[in-house]
Amino acid sequence: MSKRLRRHIVLIGMMGAGKTAIGSELARRLRVPFTDSDAEIEAAAAMSISEIFARDGEAFFRARESQVLARLLAGPPGIISTGGGAWMQPHNRALIAARGLSVWLNCPPELLWHRVRQRPTRPLLQTADPKGTLLRLLDERAPVYAQAGLEFLSQAGDSIEASATRLIAALAEADPTLIQEIP
Repeated sequence: MSKRLRRHIVLIGMMGAGKTAIGSELARRLRVPFTDSDAEIEAAAAMSISEIFARDGEAFFRARESQVLARLLAGPPGIISTGGGAWMQPHNRALIAARGLSVWLNCPPELLWHRVRQRPTRPLLQTADPKGTLLRLLDERAPVYAQAGLEFLSQAGDSIEASATRLIAALAEADPTLIQEIP
């Protein structure tokens, strides 16, 4: 038996929430494609997101992010991991709602900080107070993230595999027709 998705599963949430790690495992288990929208942007631009921010600014990056997201959503259903700010754009929320189920990976602030504090690749955290910036971004974004089709609470100590198992169960409960078994 293999599985088929009726529509995309789009993972949203803060940097460090586990969108890429959990998304990859979810795609492996469901035998569907996994795409990280940030990696797609970097490949298209032939530079890192930090370099894009530095050279062209955040507004330019957000415009490219929307273009890439629209292209990915036009393809066959799979798992898509988005950058932390992608969901903040109303246009992106509408695109995702039309073609997929948005899932907010809601992660406790201290766990987020633990995961991102050693990563110099986070352009929005290149400030004098990166933890304060992270917490401010989370406060600003949480009410918008809460508009997602499904909220998935991360649990400290969960492995990627355990999170994927819990998420598959949550997806099946939220939309029993989303993941179809095909002979």
